[in-house]
Order: sequence, then structure tokens, then C-alpha cells
Amino acid sequence: MTHLEPMIVKKLTLPKDFLWGGAVAAHQVEGGWNKGGKGPSICDVLTDGAHGVPREITKEVLPGKYYPNHEAVDFYGHYKEDIKLFAEMGFKCFRTSIAWTRIFPKGDEAQPNEEGLKFYDSLFDELLKYNIEPVITLSHFEMPLHLVQQYGSWTNRKVVDFFVRFAEVVFEGYKHKVKYWMTFNEINNQRNWRAPLFGYCCSGVVYTEHENPEETMY
Repeated sequence: MTHLEPMIVKKLTLPKDFLWGGAVAAHQVEGGWNKGGKGPSICDVLTDGAHGVPREITKEVLPGKYYPNHEAVDFYGHYKEDIKLFAEMGFKCFRTSIAWTRIFPKGDEAQPNEEGLKFYDSLFDELLKYNIEPVITLSHFEMPLHLVQQYGSWTNRKVVDFFVRFAEVVFEGYKHKVKYWMTFNEINNQRNWRAPLFGYCCSGVVYTEHENPEETMY
């Protein structure tokens, strides 16, 4: 039997500027899918699913189908109460996304939707009131449905220009409130071109409509 030295346990501490918090996405929690001038996004036509029942991508919102993010937890209507509870947990950052279709309902407009801008202004003010740092993702499964149907999503270079316009508007509008930005959520899922749901959620690309889905992915 070998002699074991006593284990020395060091006390580890996090840096004072460590951001301890939680993460959501606009389409996961906001609800209010058609309120405040918001247009439909790709996740607004994504149905629910269950064990053995796959989720469906419909071309439009169909009666009789259940689309979970249409209501979600209604963060859109209750964000002040929710952020207060979040602050009580001691969190110092809150990661969410800006719903592209709240700012540009169709995606190709020249001017943004002011009501959508005001919503995120108020949301960020509420976070900062509790000393919670906003950490914001530009694109988390929320491409405008119009850009998919009329332009073919990212397969059309015009969509890059529309995204740049969206990014510039929110960068400028919230530059005094948001320090931390991220671009695309789970962009690696785009590589799973054999599973249409992944590519659709990430970018709105429907691979079955293209002769070479792997080429489209890249």
C-alpha cells in the first residue's frame, strides 16, 4: 500500500467581474408573436411535438396547429416581474436575443418598427435597474419568415444586407445599454444538413428545395 499525502484543498473564488447568470432566447420566452408590430419568424411556423411525433414546419400559421412560442411564458407581457425574480436569485447577467421581427417585421423594410425598439429599450432598462448585465444574441432561430419565403433565406446575398441593417440599428440604438453581443446561436447545427429541422431553425434554409444541400450549407 502506498502512502497517500494529505490532500490540500484550496479555496477557489470567482473574479469580481465574473458574469453569473442565466440564458433564454426571444422565441423561447417572449410570446406575443403578433403583438407590438412584430412579424412572423421561422419559429412561428414550427409546431409542437411529442415522443414519436416530430415537430412540423408549416408554410404559414395554420388553424388547429399548436405553435408553442406564440405564447411561451409571455415574457413580453411580464418581463418586469420576471426580471425582479431573476434578480432575487443573485444573477448578474441575462443572456437573451433580440427578435429580428420585432425590429424589422418582414426583414427587408427600410425603417425599423419603433414599438419593437421601445420594448427592448424598456427591457434593458429593467435589467440595468437591478445591475444585471444584458448579454445579447443577434440571431437565435428568429429569421423573418418573409425573408425565407421571398428571398430563400441566406442562399440570397440580399439577406446579408438586411441582417447588417438590423445589426447596425440595434448596435446604435442600444450602445449605451448593451456591452456584450453575440452573433449566431448554435451555428454548428447548420452542418446537420441531413436533419432539416436543424438547418431550418438556424437559418431558415429548407435543404430539400436545393439540389445540393451540402453545398448550400457551406
